[in-house]
Amino acid sequence: MKKLEEYVVSIPDFPEEGIIFRDVTSVLQDADGLQLAVNTMQDLVKDLDYDVVAGPESRGFIFGTPIAYNNKKPFVLIRKKGKLPRETVAISYDLEYGSATIEMHKDSIKPGQKVLIVDDLIATGGTTEAMVKLVESLGGEVVGIVVLMELAGLKGRERLAGYRLDSAICYEGK
Repeated sequence: MKKLEEYVVSIPDFPEEGIIFRDVTSVLQDADGLQLAVNTMQDLVKDLDYDVVAGPESRGFIFGTPIAYNNKKPFVLIRKKGKLPRETVAISYDLEYGSATIEMHKDSIKPGQKVLIVDDLIATGGTTEAMVKLVESLGGEVVGIVVLMELAGLKGRERLAGYRLDSAICYEGK
């Protein structure tokens, strides 16, 4: 059986020279790769006690939903501004080139609920930090963050010091 890293296609000089793009679609397009990714991420947090799984569109949905389903937990959507139909809470944050706003339904997390955040990637940690703040604004407690890939050279883990962060694959570079 292949290792999880072997399902990830690395593309040099994309989107710009000197960057190695780690393509998650190659994992998703292989049934064994997808199953291994979900199982590995789930195994990393099997010791965690959590009530709710939350994840951002779109790849957080892909990996978070099966983890929630397998563990009989609800899944909470974190979406780009303007995509959710009911009353929301929002947070804006800076990106490398601009800014973004994400939202959750105001009733999606109850005060005191323990939340596991699931996503495909952590790079600088800006999006993940915004998700943590959003969950906490509703009274939730982020007990863990699990990602498929971590780009350690971008220091997202440092930005999230004080939170448990597990990654299935850790790349030393950017």
